[in-house]
Amino acid sequence: MQWYIDRLDELACAQPVYSVCGDDCAVCPRFLAKTDEELHQTAVFWHQVGWRDHVVSNEEIRCKGCGSRAACAFMLLPCLRERGLEHCVDCDKNPCDKIGSMLVRSAEKEAQCRAACRDQRMFSMLKRAFYEKEKNLQQK
Repeated sequence: MQWYIDRLDELACAQPVYSVCGDDCAVCPRFLAKTDEELHQTAVFWHQVGWRDHVVSNEEIRCKGCGSRAACAFMLLPCLRERGLEHCVDCDKNPCDKIGSMLVRSAEKEAQCRAACRDQRMFSMLKRAFYEKEKNLQQK
């Protein structure tokens, strides 16, 4: 994802934007990719990392935001909606089994991401994007 590597200096200064699961959207390639080529490179990388079992279409890889989805991979969004909350930090059951499961799954995928990154700076930024969930979930 050369387009992403080319933006790493700029992204280092980005103000965090936390998703429901604690990802930092401000540095997430799916959130940032806008052109067809950026989207395609992102889809190829997602496949290389093992986050998808094939290279998906640009439309499928394009981020439309958490609120645009009925569910999420970790089932946090439906849970928040059911409880009438915006953030897990506001829930009296936090941390819960859903969060625990999400953190385990995320930790397992971190090694795959590290192995797929040829550029250590890129991995560091992707770590900020996807693998600091526990800390980020305490933020609003």
